[in-house]
Amino acid sequence: MNFADFAQLVRTRRSQLIVDQERDVEIDLIRQLCSVATWAPNHQQTWPWVFGVFTGESRRGLSDATADAMLRFGDSEMKVTKTRTKYLRAPVVVVVGSAPGDSDLQSQENRDAVAAGIQNMLLGATAMGLASFWSSCPKGCNDDVARHCGFASGTHVTAMLYIGWPTKDLPAIERPAPAITYFN
Repeated sequence: MNFADFAQLVRTRRSQLIVDQERDVEIDLIRQLCSVATWAPNHQQTWPWVFGVFTGESRRGLSDATADAMLRFGDSEMKVTKTRTKYLRAPVVVVVGSAPGDSDLQSQENRDAVAAGIQNMLLGATAMGLASFWSSCPKGCNDDVARHCGFASGTHVTAMLYIGWPTKDLPAIERPAPAITYFN
């Protein structure tokens, strides 16, 4: 692949939740996406990424675990009710966690590595023809979601990715030029 092809792939990627909710995504495609995440730079080679893959009815369990945490945290009944069906909007939800490090600095570097891996996943999904959307874990729900996924204590939920087959193309969003300062 040359740079022009890569740049086009990057520009083609869209955050979208307009997906065919009835069309399954083959689990092997999800396995491949998780695999490319692990090729992201990882400064101290801690291999911090962990994945929870939710399909079928397991998405409802994820929704309930998240909504129950939101209820305990004091979120509005409207938000809690919406969350009870939130993860049913795509055929696959991948929860991506970052394992805790041996120090605060290592934990931060782990999160950076996991975020880079998530970008690999999103670009990979685009290359496969899949739609993807990166969502954050709702405030106050990290530990409950991590526990629901079977992640180790202290794991940071870095992303909750919705993945499915797109039902329409979305227009590109104009982006400002990068802010670059050159030093000689």
